[in-house]
Amino acid sequence: MSSALAQPGPALAVVCMAMAAIAAAVYRVAALDPPLTVPRAALRGALQLAVVSVVLAAALRHLWSAAAVLLLMYVAASATAARRSGADRSGRWLALALAVGAAAVLPLMLISGVVPLEGVALIPIGGIVLGGAMTATSLAAKRALDAIDQRHGEVEAALSLGLSPRDARMEVIHTAASDALLPGLDQTRTVGLVTLPGAFVGVLLASGSAIQAGAVQILVLVGLLLAQTCAVAVTMELVARAAVRR
Repeated sequence: MSSALAQPGPALAVVCMAMAAIAAAVYRVAALDPPLTVPRAALRGALQLAVVSVVLAAALRHLWSAAAVLLLMYVAASATAARRSGADRSGRWLALALAVGAAAVLPLMLISGVVPLEGVALIPIGGIVLGGAMTATSLAAKRALDAIDQRHGEVEAALSLGLSPRDARMEVIHTAASDALLPGLDQTRTVGLVTLPGAFVGVLLASGSAIQAGAVQILVLVGLLLAQTCAVAVTMELVARAAVRR
């Protein structure tokens, strides 16, 4: 079964094009964004994956090349988080939040031996952790900065009561920024009941062992929660101290 799944060929291309065309039609009927939004995104994704597949085929052979790919992923994640946050150039500080999130998880996994120090394991796990931390960081930063803009009067009132600028900002950003953790928490709470995440499905199809797939998935989910928690905590501190601002 797994050997026949998603094999490159005409059938896969036709199915992908059909789904993109249907999505474009729905966009047009529902008057969403321009109808070609999904087809363009699909084409871009296909081209990127083609390039990444070639690069990874070479990178997975050596540990140093896998580490280099992971570093490039970190740089891209940092740039994306900074852009999505809506911050000015100070958004580059969000790279620190991502670094803290990844550093809290990856060394623990590697030192304990639950994730082998090999490219074939380092890149997928590292990419998942970085992706989750990036999403939480950008969302936390955006919501925190929005809260400061929308509740500026409350910040001024807190300052008038004697709170430090850091504490005054933290009063209004705490709840807004911490909401960025909810998607990850909900995914973990409902795993197996509502969704079967990619790590579970991938291991299941590769090994056929549901137990091994479940073990890998819970490792990934808990690692994501730790990475996101650390990244959001650092993001809140950066915004509260005006290191990240608009």
